[in-house]
Formats: sequence, C-alpha cells, structure tokens
Amino acid sequence: MEPRMKITTLAPDLYKAMLGVEKALHDTGLPKSTFNLVKLRVSQINGCGLCVDMHAHEMRQDGESDERMWSVAAWREAPYFTDEERAALALAEAATRIADNPAGVPDGIWDEAADHYDEKTLAALIMAIAQINAWNRINVTIRSQAGSYRLS
Repeated sequence: MEPRMKITTLAPDLYKAMLGVEKALHDTGLPKSTFNLVKLRVSQINGCGLCVDMHAHEMRQDGESDERMWSVAAWREAPYFTDEERAALALAEAATRIADNPAGVPDGIWDEAADHYDEKTLAALIMAIAQINAWNRINVTIRSQAGSYRLS
C-alpha cells in the first residue's frame, strides 16, 4: 500500500499548525504517560498504523513497560493502569467512538474523568483526544505507512 500524498509538502502551514497544537499539549500538565496511553489507544481504535507504531516507539523511549504497552487495548482487564489512567482511557474511547452512542459521551464516563482531573487538565485531555483523532484521520485517509516517520 502506497501513501496517497505527502501532506507535509502539500499543506506545510496546516501541518505546522497541527505540530503547534501538539507542542502546546505537552505543556499543559497532562501527565506524559497518560497522554501517550491515550494516543496509543485512540490510534488502535482508528486503525492508524503509523500512529500505533510511532506512539509505541515513543513510549518505549520514555521507559514505558512492555506490559502496559501490550495491554492498552485491553486496559479494563489489565492491572497495570491507575484509576486516573483508566478514566482517561474510558473518556478517550467514548469520545473516539462518539458515533456509537447517540447520547455522546456518557455522564458516568465524564464524571469519572472529572473526579480524577482538575478542569484545566481535563480540558487538555479533551484536546489531546481530539488531536490524536485528527492525526489518525489524516494518516488513515492518506495511507501513511507505519514507520515512515523514521525514514523522513
């Protein structure tokens, strides 16, 4: 499968704006490990090979355990995640699969996340979820190849 286009050269200012949001997200106070878990889980749901590959490599570089990376797709059944991380993963899944629930994100999931994160960090978490969903949609649409970011 060949990539359909190289968006970085065809829309460089828009791509740089996405990178700017990414940088801003790293300065929000959202724990990096939570941010990484959310990026990996959302990318798995959306079937974005490039992002799954990228975020697993980033997590490894950050010292994340193999057990947590291998288990993120089954986080409900795995003992490796904190209550805060579980709340973030549940919110990420609900927001990513928003079309599957006519009521949107269920109150219980929202309330659990709000119990674990202050409003500023919760706002950052919501933006992080939206951002990785945007990246996934771009990369799946243009058929970006897993590992290709390491070659450029």
